[in-house]
Amino acid sequence: MDFAAAAELKTLLTGVDLPADKAALLGYAVQQHAQPSRIAALRSLPQREFVSLDDVAEELLHVQPVPPDDGVPSPHGERARRRRPQSA
Repeated sequence: MDFAAAAELKTLLTGVDLPADKAALLGYAVQQHAQPSRIAALRSLPQREFVSLDDVAEELLHVQPVPPDDGVPSPHGERARRRRPQSA
């Protein structure tokens, strides 16, 4: 799911009683006449309680927390900066 779709889903779910489990989110989305693709996205959620709509969106986007800046450079970040686009 992309950020725009997650934002749309958050808007659609505005008004659901939180915290809510997966079944409650799905039920509310159906009541709001959500598109089938949004229902499918909610079905992909794990069986747990969600405390906020941001919590739902983060799960759908698979957002990882940002690691603390401990002053140690990431080898992946450095390597990514050195890459150059291939010419066609």
